Amino acid sequence: MAEAGYEFKVVVPDIDESGVSGQHLSCSEYAKRLALTKAKSVAAEFPDYLVIGSDTVVDFGGQRIGKAADAKEAEQITRELFSKPHKVITGVAILRLRDAIEMVESDTTTIYPKNMTAEQIAEHVKSESWQGKAGAYAIRENGDEFIEKIEGSLTNVMGLPMELLQKMLEKCMGEQV
Repeated sequence: MAEAGYEFKVVVPDIDESGVSGQHLSCSEYAKRLALTKAKSVAAEFPDYLVIGSDTVVDFGGQRIGKAADAKEAEQITRELFSKPHKVITGVAILRLRDAIEMVESDTTTIYPKNMTAEQIAEHVKSESWQGKAGAYAIRENGDEFIEKIEGSLTNVMGLPMELLQKMLEKCMGEQV
């Protein structure tokens, strides 16, 4: 967001993601629910501010993949995800309680991975770069050595779909008188 020229303050929401129900929701609906829950948590403390919440999940053939709990799970997730295409879905919520503004949308990007060797997977897990990342990996701005191609927003895969956020902010600001 800073690179796009936005001034902002990061406030970590006080929620337990495991307590957010969503068993029967699609991956997109679940990502939006998490984003909205996070935004509401922060907006309660800052009702006069425009609050943006987001959350990313990975859709692997309809199975929702979140963050790995430990190295063993990171290895399992990496083996699965880098075997065939998968989708990265980020929910974005914008709230301002003072004005009763509430917008929630999501963006989806399809990732076509290259096959990773057992050695590459072991190195990835050992690097611990998977920690705190949906799908146990992150992509850099210049791509990733294990990604063949992506369809959709690169910024979505990096953590926040800036194209979607810009559209939402424009719509939100257009509603202001």
